[in-house]
Amino acid sequence: MWKLALGFVVFAALALFVVMKAGDSVDMSGEKHGIESHAPEASGTAP
Repeated sequence: MWKLALGFVVFAALALFVVMKAGDSVDMSGEKHGIESHAPEASGTAP
């Protein structure tokens, strides 16, 4: 039982370390459905 708890603690520490090292490059906010998630529209001449 103690091995399971130790494995969980080690895995959690490793996961936190990886997330902290990634910094702003990891977006944990979920799916984006707004217009700000799409590439900006090309500014050309309107018909």
